[in-house]
Amino acid sequence: MCDKHAATEPQEAQTSRRRRIWELGHTCHCPLVGVSLPIGTLRKLVGKVTGGKVLADDYEIHVGAVSECGTRNRLSEVLQKELERRYAAVITRFRTARTTEGVAELWQAAVAGGDVAGAFWAGLTHPRCAPELEERMCRDLHMIQHQAGACARADINRFNAVVEENGQLARELARLQQRSAAMQLERNAELERDASALMQLRAQLVSRDSMIDALRLELEQLRDSIPDLASRERLAQRLEQSDERERQLREQVAELRRELVQAQSQPAPRDEEPAPPAAVEHIIRMPIRLAERSILCVGGRSGNVASYRTLIERAGAQFAHHDGGLEDNAGKLEASLAAADLVICQTGCISHSAYWRVKDFCKRTGKRCVFIDNPSISSLQRGLEELAP
Repeated sequence: MCDKHAATEPQEAQTSRRRRIWELGHTCHCPLVGVSLPIGTLRKLVGKVTGGKVLADDYEIHVGAVSECGTRNRLSEVLQKELERRYAAVITRFRTARTTEGVAELWQAAVAGGDVAGAFWAGLTHPRCAPELEERMCRDLHMIQHQAGACARADINRFNAVVEENGQLARELARLQQRSAAMQLERNAELERDASALMQLRAQLVSRDSMIDALRLELEQLRDSIPDLASRERLAQRLEQSDERERQLREQVAELRRELVQAQSQPAPRDEEPAPPAAVEHIIRMPIRLAERSILCVGGRSGNVASYRTLIERAGAQFAHHDGGLEDNAGKLEASLAAADLVICQTGCISHSAYWRVKDFCKRTGKRCVFIDNPSISSLQRGLEELAP
C-alpha cells in the first residue's frame, strides 16, 4: 500500500501544476499570441530578446513568435512571464475551478462577457483543461475572431461614415463661422455708423441750443436797446384797432348809402304818419370824459359791438373789442389786454378760460378792470361811470 501511495502522489502533483506555453498544443499558439498579447507589447518583447530594434512587420513578428512558442527558449520564457503578469487576476479566478466542467463554465462566462484574452490563457494552462475543452476553446476563439472581424469591418464602415459626416459638418461649421464673422463685421460697422450719426446729431443739438440761447440773448439786448418798446407795441395795437374800426365804418357808410338810395327810389306813403323813432338804449345819461384812454371791451353780444363802440367813443376814449375766444383768436387776448388802459369784462358772454385770463392779467399788472354781468348798453354805461375819474 505504501508503494501504491508513493506512485499516485507524483501523479496528483503533476496534474495540479499549470502548463507552460511551450507545453500547449501547436494549434493553441497562434490564437493565444494573436489575442492575448497586443502587437505593440509583442514587438517590445521580441526587441528585448533580440537586443535591438525589430525591423520586421507585424505579421512576421507574429509568425516568428508563434514558431518560438513550440519549444522552451528565451522568447517563450519571456512570453510566459508576460502572460502570467498580465492576467494574474484572471488566473486567480480560474484556480477556484476543481474540475474540467468548472473551467468550461468560467470560459463560457468570459465568452458571454466579451473578455476572452485572459480567460483563454488561464483556461488553456489550467491543470483540469482536458484536450476536448482545449479544442472547444480554440474553436470558440476562432469564431469569436471571425465575429470580431465582421464587427471590426462594420465599425470601420461606420467610422468612415462618421468621418465623412464629420468632414461635412466641419465644412458646414467653417461656412457658418465665416458667415457669422462677416455678419459680425457688418454689424460692427453699422454700430459704428450709428454711433457716428448719434454723435453728429448730439453736436447739432448742442449747436442748435447754443444758437437759440444766443438769439434769445440778442433779442433781449435788442429789446433793451429800443426805447419805449412797450409803448410802441401798444400804439401798434391801437393802430391796428383803429384800422379795423375805419374798415367797419366804411362798411357802415356804404350800407347806409345803399339804404338811402333804395329809400329814395321808393315813394313814401302819404296816408301813414311817420313812426316815432325807436328808443335808443345806449343814450349817454351823463357826460363822461375818458380822453385818449384805450378801453378794451371783452365779451358782449356781437350785435351790440357797434353800439359799444359809439358809446365809448362819445365818452372820448378809444374802443377795442375781443369776443373772449368765440371767434377771435384766444392767443390775441393777452396782446389786447396789454394794449388797453382800462378793461370792461362782460362776464355773461365769455368763456371761463377768457374770464380767468382777464382776471389774472389785471391782477398781475394792476390794470383797472370792471366786471359786468348784463351785456346791455346800460350796463356798459354803468361800467364806464365806474372807470371815469
